[in-house]
Amino acid sequence: MRVGVLTGGGDCPGLNAVIRAVTKSLIHHGRCEVLGIADGFEGLMGDTPRTLPLAWVQVSGILHMGGTILGTSNSANPLKDAATLAQVERNVRALGLDVVVAIGGDGTMSLAHGLRQIGLSCVGVPKTIDNDIALCERSFGFDTAVATATEALHRVESTASSHHRVMIVETMGRNAGWLALEAGIAGAADIILLPEIDYDLDAIIDRCREREQRQRYTIICMGEGAKPRGGTLTVREHVAGSPDPVRLGGVAHVLRQQLQPHLRSEVRATVLGHVQRGGDPTPFDRVLATRFGHHAAQLVIEGRLGRMVTLQDGRTGSVDIARVANTQRKVPLDHELIVTARDIGVCLGD
Repeated sequence: MRVGVLTGGGDCPGLNAVIRAVTKSLIHHGRCEVLGIADGFEGLMGDTPRTLPLAWVQVSGILHMGGTILGTSNSANPLKDAATLAQVERNVRALGLDVVVAIGGDGTMSLAHGLRQIGLSCVGVPKTIDNDIALCERSFGFDTAVATATEALHRVESTASSHHRVMIVETMGRNAGWLALEAGIAGAADIILLPEIDYDLDAIIDRCREREQRQRYTIICMGEGAKPRGGTLTVREHVAGSPDPVRLGGVAHVLRQQLQPHLRSEVRATVLGHVQRGGDPTPFDRVLATRFGHHAAQLVIEGRLGRMVTLQDGRTGSVDIARVANTQRKVPLDHELIVTARDIGVCLGD
């Protein structure tokens, strides 16, 4: 069996750990040849496919490394038109691929599901620092991103305290607030603003004024998809031709402008951006990524194709990729962490 492996979408700590586990598990099985596909689906879209062999030696020593040795693309769309899809089909046949292990987020899963129309079977591995993939309670990369954002909040607190400022820290997360919520709680933020709860500017002003009288500084952690009540998302740019063309970012600066006229404290905004994606994965993410990679290999070996690896109730399993395509997992308003945040005095902006 010839198995392709690709990483799609944004990079994420733990990708190399998955590549390593998939490759070694399939090689250990003894009847599989593993081929790395360069730069996500883009490696299958050109006149000539771009690949590299993945043998035991190629994936040794990469467990701890951030990024992906295969390269990735968050704009490649093999389904964009009939000509592109036909080229992908020709490349798949030329390579003799029996199955592709696609490691990525909900966009990658949607593309993998769509490639069934050319007869390409895929096994999905969920990857995102946003933790927003449906039917998967925790994706690798998320723990590392939470740790990075938490450290940023901790560092910002010292300067906020020293200068008696309101400091706003913006995390990634798109339309899901998992990253802002967990980092905000771990980083002792006073106000946490999530995409799932439109914020009331007056409520935030009141909390900041209250803290001006006591601690004399305020830490706000907000997801990039947060928006004011009755307002709209803050869009950084549109990327034409991308499966996910809308790129969010900059809402922290919007909130800073909204708050400053109403407070004595100076208000500063920090957008963490891509530092949340970078660096080595935490031990938790290395283990989770290895578990996911091994389970993906087992699905390939057993011929259970068209499925995505999941984590539910702490155990690895799988679901039909069709159930994940074009869906997103958001924070339920009755989630335990929402209740906990409110009970320990965190303002959620409502």
